[in-house]
Amino acid sequence: MGLIVDREAFGALRDTLDESARIVFTNGCFDLLHLGHISLLNFARSLGDALVIGLNSDASVAALKGPGRPLVPEEERAAVLAALPAVSFVIIFDESDPVETIKAVRPHVHVKGGDYRKEDMVETAVVEAQGGEVVLYPLVSGSSTSRLIEIVRGQEGEGPE
Repeated sequence: MGLIVDREAFGALRDTLDESARIVFTNGCFDLLHLGHISLLNFARSLGDALVIGLNSDASVAALKGPGRPLVPEEERAAVLAALPAVSFVIIFDESDPVETIKAVRPHVHVKGGDYRKEDMVETAVVEAQGGEVVLYPLVSGSSTSRLIEIVRGQEGEGPE
């Protein structure tokens, strides 16, 4: 089971890891966990010894996704992620991007979904300046939190009474 920590606590924990430990980082809202998330997390974990997730806080998700998001509060999202076998640490951050968290984590690898382009990601320069690499993972077709929300909202009021 992974640990939910803040950036400062992770800095101290990072120093206790074996010097050869390869740290992998990914980030996101993870509002409704789905197959695409699980696939990405398992892939990311396969690239190293410890997987650190930067989790957007409730305020950060609302700023990025708009009103009504997130559906699941940050504490619950963090607990669900930390319970996954692939996850070593979860760090909740308030900023709109993960740059400050990446600076604290100093990952060897930063993994993002294939809907991003390395050259468009603000974090690419930070990861590479710290000696890390950015890896893109192909999207799982049909897996998206926004799509799930649209399906649920479209079916409100339908079904057995």
